Amino acid sequence: MLRRNFIVSLFSLLTLFACANTPTENNNYVPQPQPNLPVEVSVISDVSGILPEYPVATDGNNHYRAYLQATNNDRYRILINNNSDQRVGVVIAVDGRNVISGQKSYLQNTERMYIVYPEASAEYEGWRTADNQVNRFYFTEAADSYASAWGDNSAMGVIAVAVYPEKPRPEVTNQMQEMARAAPSASKSADKNSSPGTGFGETKYSPSVSVDFETLPEPMEKVFLKYEWPETLCKKGIVTACKKLPQTNENRFWPNNNGYVQPPPPRPRY
Repeated sequence: MLRRNFIVSLFSLLTLFACANTPTENNNYVPQPQPNLPVEVSVISDVSGILPEYPVATDGNNHYRAYLQATNNDRYRILINNNSDQRVGVVIAVDGRNVISGQKSYLQNTERMYIVYPEASAEYEGWRTADNQVNRFYFTEAADSYASAWGDNSAMGVIAVAVYPEKPRPEVTNQMQEMARAAPSASKSADKNSSPGTGFGETKYSPSVSVDFETLPEPMEKVFLKYEWPETLCKKGIVTACKKLPQTNENRFWPNNNGYVQPPPPRPRY
């Protein structure tokens, strides 16, 4: 039986958007219910916490697509909640690049992946650059992104996750299971534009260990999260609670009075 050596990481209000108060472009967004998936994927901002998701129509029961708001220079983590009763392997691609190998991803089970244990959660906060370190994810202009540095704009602004169930295996001992549960997940498998992208940020300590894991050939689900700047979400009609930007540096000789004389203020009475 073919075995591959996987890594297991040891670290396991809807906001109002500020954009011009003008008619939206392509205002055809229809809110969709969020499905109950066995493995949930969320994005956590260091500043704002878990980012709200705006689901769109899916192309299958095991596929989920949603929009997110990106804030320039905001560091973020990807949270995986495994609500199932089995170990799963997750291939994570940001802007089309595998977050462990850095190579172009097609979400295949031959790629490097993280492992998440049953009813466990794990957070991934950056591009893995060594066994014991990552470089932080942060929202930035596409031209400043890690993918763009490799000349790859084919999946810019998308966080994609493919979840693979584990191939049935002989039962391990209770002691091994307890040791495994102590560590959330990671993996190692066989060998300019106005849109946002994800940059290659500062280095963080993130130790990892290896475990044996073999996937089934087909994913049990795929998740695609498209992050956009607030102005883009407003124009697409995805976010409708858009505030008008505050006026700054107003011109004393160009008041915003629609071009008409305004009534005089009341005169004081004596």
